[in-house]
Amino acid sequence: MQQPGPDGGARTVSYRAAGVVLLVAHLLFVGWYALRPLDVPWVSAPNTTPFATVRADLALGFPGAVRPLSAGLGLLAPLGVLLPLAGGRVAVSAFASLCRSTLAGGVLAMLLEIAQTGVPGQRVDIDSVLLAIVGTAAAHLLVVPAARRRARNRRGTPSEVSPPLRPGEENPEFSPGCPGGVSQGSTPRIPRVGTAP
Repeated sequence: MQQPGPDGGARTVSYRAAGVVLLVAHLLFVGWYALRPLDVPWVSAPNTTPFATVRADLALGFPGAVRPLSAGLGLLAPLGVLLPLAGGRVAVSAFASLCRSTLAGGVLAMLLEIAQTGVPGQRVDIDSVLLAIVGTAAAHLLVVPAARRRARNRRGTPSEVSPPLRPGEENPEFSPGCPGGVSQGSTPRIPRVGTAP
């Protein structure tokens, strides 16, 4: 996330760079994991009925259902965090950010499912798309709002905020003769060049 402060520009670039690198690494892993050919004796029929696979997994009970459901939820879940990190913006609508991340997770999951139609041993399953959407949204909600709130709070640290004015004091940044009442600072001077009379 973008970190405001005296060195906010450098921090923004470093956080964005880290987000982009991690995002690319994650996408490469997802592509390898989802599109690698599997040497299996048989492949079940494609599932186009929503939640059919989820119900079948839940019917296996607690130990048996954890692995397939957690794999479906977790495969694209990091996108919910890595996409906002790569964007590096703090002041953004929480709802819009959630929608963008979730939509990106759903689109990528759908593209992977379409690509799997030509990969030996892989099975197309609409529930993989649904689980990816839920996983991406959950990861986003668990991490991104708190991280952005923390980044915004850093902007208000005591070292970066001017102390309150006492009664009778004037704001040094306020100048009634300037446009808008705000002083633009002293006139810049170039060495060995005087000002006009």
